Amino acid sequence: MARDFVPASKAADTQAQPKLTQVVDRVPASKVEMQLSFSPLVKEAAPAVVNVYATRKVVTRQRSPFFNDPFFEQFFGRGGFGAPRERVERSLGSGVIVDHTGVIVTNHHVIDGATEVKVALSDRTEFEADVVLDDEKTDLAILKVRDLDRDLPHLEFADSDEAQVGDLVLAIGNPFGVGQTVTSGIVSAVARTQVGASDYSYFVQTDAAINPGNSGGALVNMQGQLVGINSSIYTRSGGSNGIGFAIPANMVKLVADAAISGKAVQRAWFGGSLQMVNSDIAAGLGLERPQGVLVTEIYQDSPAKAAGLQVGDLILSVNGKSVDSPDAFGYRFATVQLGSDVALEIARQGKDQTVTMKAEAAPEKPPRDARQISGYSPFEGATVLNLSPLVAQELGVDSGLKGVVISEVRNGTTAERLGLKTGDLIRKVNGQAVRNTKDLETLSKQEFRLWRLEIQRDGKLIKTTIS
Repeated sequence: MARDFVPASKAADTQAQPKLTQVVDRVPASKVEMQLSFSPLVKEAAPAVVNVYATRKVVTRQRSPFFNDPFFEQFFGRGGFGAPRERVERSLGSGVIVDHTGVIVTNHHVIDGATEVKVALSDRTEFEADVVLDDEKTDLAILKVRDLDRDLPHLEFADSDEAQVGDLVLAIGNPFGVGQTVTSGIVSAVARTQVGASDYSYFVQTDAAINPGNSGGALVNMQGQLVGINSSIYTRSGGSNGIGFAIPANMVKLVADAAISGKAVQRAWFGGSLQMVNSDIAAGLGLERPQGVLVTEIYQDSPAKAAGLQVGDLILSVNGKSVDSPDAFGYRFATVQLGSDVALEIARQGKDQTVTMKAEAAPEKPPRDARQISGYSPFEGATVLNLSPLVAQELGVDSGLKGVVISEVRNGTTAERLGLKTGDLIRKVNGQAVRNTKDLETLSKQEFRLWRLEIQRDGKLIKTTIS
């Protein structure tokens, strides 16, 4: 499909570059049109894409030759023996300037654990940068260039909801560290879910070649706008197979705006559980085909409860955008403006209706009261929090649960060796209910010959005894 463009304005300043404005979509009508070039678009967009160099220090120990022997593990441990050695790891990725003051978007996994971050512009100018926001849930990070003495070229955000399958796009990044590279393709799919690259599994899929090093780079439409941040690829060889995934610009803008305003990322809280509709459920509901998401639980004191939603309601769309999976609903709901009214089209007992609910942030009730457990107990090295809807949202666990949850497990600690994980909900210790973090801290200081634990993980109750 070809697109005709005209300059947005004819500025008197000859140094100013005219912006491209869409006029019409149509099929190429001649051989001449098939030979048109992307170069004007690349010249406009490429200077806003940077290389990101992250440096992290990793402490290692020499591996024990007896690491598989339970007897020697008592002395050497699973991590090794000898003096710790510090080594430096470096990673390379890409980033996109989204504000002239030097605000850059990249992927969380590009800078994860970095002690030093540098960015290089397309003209090879290098700057040090600070990580001002790191959002693992969306696999996004926001950098800010230090000591900037000039305005930087930047990309404007597209409305990623307007992207359509078949639209031409360019992927700009630094694959394999060879230098800035541009590849072209089309939007292969929108609203691609169940990819698993972030907690909000909702991506723009493209066949534009994306390879290692492209992470954090730009997916650009024919208007020179940012459609998404290239995040992951489907591959068995390590190279591009023509299936790449980009985080939609609407989600990127939410995180970038939070960083620019100096606030934490806040997302709307629904306050219920949802289930995908399969063919059996669709038949039971009298539907011709699977569609929407089914409400399976409504939490007390939640926006869903206040809006009058009920178990068994079928949610068909959010603000006019159809949803067909919990992931799609999660993305749509996470990107609405806090304080706004959200229109949910639902089917209840065979009748369609619209329910309006207020987009509210998840509350922190009870307060998290973070405590790092020390001493001789199975929880040594774990940081625990009181579970609230906000904490549940941060950790990606069911916000209808209550109790004490593990938020972090330090390396080389008892909790790590026993296999405790972030998101584990601690139910009981030696038959005593754990209601809050103070309870757990008190129990952890007691001397028990045996520790009987009840822990909930991913909806399953695990019971174990530790001596």
